[in-house]
Amino acid sequence: MTKWDLFFKEKITKIFTEKKTILDIGGGLRIDLKRNNRFDPDRAWIIPYLKNVDYKIMDYVAKYNPDIVGDIHKMPFADVSFDAIICAAVLEHVENPIQAAIEIKRVLKPGGYAFVYVPFLYYYHIEEGNYGDYWRFTKDAIRFMFKGFQTIEIEPLRGAVETWIKLSPLCKYDIFLKLARLVDKLTGKSKSNQVSGYNIFLIK
Repeated sequence: MTKWDLFFKEKITKIFTEKKTILDIGGGLRIDLKRNNRFDPDRAWIIPYLKNVDYKIMDYVAKYNPDIVGDIHKMPFADVSFDAIICAAVLEHVENPIQAAIEIKRVLKPGGYAFVYVPFLYYYHIEEGNYGDYWRFTKDAIRFMFKGFQTIEIEPLRGAVETWIKLSPLCKYDIFLKLARLVDKLTGKSKSNQVSGYNIFLIK
């Protein structure tokens, strides 16, 4: 398991074991096909945790059958409503990600957790008629957007060479990704700022 996958698993487990009211903006965990537009079987390990928490999905697109239809720019919740928020692969699709970050902080309780994923070097991806693809994020942008949080942990996904492979037709073959990861490690490119994206863990 890669270090970014371990970071994801550690932080999501922390959220589901230490917090009770959890809002998944955009349904980015991909663990409930009935309330989402996609399902990720690799994340099925999260499902047993659901029985112990109040887990809600909010999405702007009603046809995905979220629990709440809402806009991240102005969420339909009172201040300090949730113990934890998950916002994975959403902020590149919103018109004003800084306002979205302000809203995440607003509805999160003091001491609450947030897990966010944003892309940096990543291919253009939209869903026609539902959402566009507006932004990419550096570490500097992340720190600026979430500067009001007491804790910001940032874990990059992939090094420079593996990111290049991920953007190429070779990404279909796992062997090339593994070889690129080894090259990144041997050449120090795993510490480059040319990465696919970032997993972020925040404490308000």
